[in-house]
Amino acid sequence: MRHSRYIGSTLLAVLIAFTSFAHPNRVSASSASSQLPFDDIAANYATEAILHLSQLNIVSGTGQRKFEPRKAITRAEFVAMLGRLLSLSPVSSAIAGFEDVPKTVWYYGWVQAGIQLSFVQGASSTRFAPAQEVTRQEAAALLARALNQTEASSSDGTDIYTKPFADRQQISSWAVPFVSRLVQIELMKGDERGNFRPQSAITRQEAAVLLDRVLQREQWADQIKLQPEDSVQLGWQYGQTTKQFEQQVATSAVNTLSPRWFFLGKSGGLDDYTDPSLLTWAHQRGKKVWAMLGNRSDMANTHLMLSASSTRTEFIATLSDAVKRYGIDGMNIDFENVDPQDRETLTLFIKELSEALRKLKAVLSVNVSPDLGTDWTEAFDYSALGQNADYLVLMGYDEHWGGAPEAGSVSSLPWLESGLRKLLSRVPASKTILALPFYTRDWVTNAYGVHSSDWSLIDQNSLLQANRLKPVWNEKLGQYTAEYRQNGVQHSLWVEDGRSMTRKIKLGEAHSIAGYGYWYMGGESVDMWTSVRNAMRFADYRFQ
Repeated sequence: MRHSRYIGSTLLAVLIAFTSFAHPNRVSASSASSQLPFDDIAANYATEAILHLSQLNIVSGTGQRKFEPRKAITRAEFVAMLGRLLSLSPVSSAIAGFEDVPKTVWYYGWVQAGIQLSFVQGASSTRFAPAQEVTRQEAAALLARALNQTEASSSDGTDIYTKPFADRQQISSWAVPFVSRLVQIELMKGDERGNFRPQSAITRQEAAVLLDRVLQREQWADQIKLQPEDSVQLGWQYGQTTKQFEQQVATSAVNTLSPRWFFLGKSGGLDDYTDPSLLTWAHQRGKKVWAMLGNRSDMANTHLMLSASSTRTEFIATLSDAVKRYGIDGMNIDFENVDPQDRETLTLFIKELSEALRKLKAVLSVNVSPDLGTDWTEAFDYSALGQNADYLVLMGYDEHWGGAPEAGSVSSLPWLESGLRKLLSRVPASKTILALPFYTRDWVTNAYGVHSSDWSLIDQNSLLQANRLKPVWNEKLGQYTAEYRQNGVQHSLWVEDGRSMTRKIKLGEAHSIAGYGYWYMGGESVDMWTSVRNAMRFADYRFQ
């Protein structure tokens, strides 16, 4: 049942809209005196909020049974509270977002999580000012961004929500949209004198009450409690033993494994490298296995199998028999370097294979590159493939491939968005999986031209640390870049990390696609899966 609470303190004033839902496990202020976790909180307007958030480990004390409720909250403290409120996890990123937030401080992971999800911004481009007090307008901005709030709206376009405040001219122009929105949705309001006091510091107890208002909205609180909706999280095996692959999957968000088990052999045969022990391991843990079928980029051999109806039929029968015999959940087709003249027969092959696998209740996914209008993708009829396969997997990497004539990113955000939008114009989002890179390239430019070496993200981060590089964030590309010289040679990196990965996942979620793939398992740094889980959770929130 809804109930209202009145803030009796004139000094603290009526800062926040106090519309709330009762919680069954909540300790009331009137009965809490003998069980308060802190000795310095009294039975006032903030007690229930502090107790509630303390029970949920969203707020903590400042020392031995001390909360210091009237102390101004710092930027570091408030960002950590926001992260816990949203059930996020701190991220141990290899690249620090701010110079004044070193990896050794307790709030490092919370600041990094906020940076990746774009609700944390610095006092400048290089400084976060973690010890700086949070003003009321800053609190409004941080909370509005954390709740994915849109700007307040009115019929005539004027800002009607801050207009009533006597001190509205003191609200910084950048803060007006955030203050207006929180006033509009009744999370914040002015004091009894009609002032908002935007430049005043917000205290720790005021911050607790403000964040507790979020949890008083049952629909919002329920979202935070729930796990994100299941989507395909596909991880490819590459260069690992079965045991290594299992270990990497076990610590990841992957729910669908794709081992490299099948290849198109000579004369249309099937080369089978299935390891049944992986199937047993995956199924015991509730995971699916979509075995990969590759063609080794052999154009002539692929043409031989596709062009002859009898050879194609026999190959499909052999592959289907293996799927049935091993109990494989699905197939992932990875045909590259296909002759453009095989466009119709490739589509026919996928149609016939889909029909055969459907009888076995097995899934069919097909890997495709972004359509750049070149002969590399000319053999792929995206619309027809999408009609026949269960999923198309867009390989969102190799924008600048090994051996490319110029250095650049393997997956910049504009390039990725262009490729995804083009695919979605032909294939439903519900059938689209976006594959993302767990690798980058170290580019060398010298008198002999441009050359590159493939790097796992583990190697990339080791290089950044060993050379004490300070990557620079490129907002347009959605990733960090870095340069260094070694033995007189210029090197360039377009970095892939949790921040760039979060931007890519945000792109996919904006289009409600079916899931994501990761090339390749074992290439990721240890923090990457925390970033992925945070991104998936944050994208699911709809605080309206």
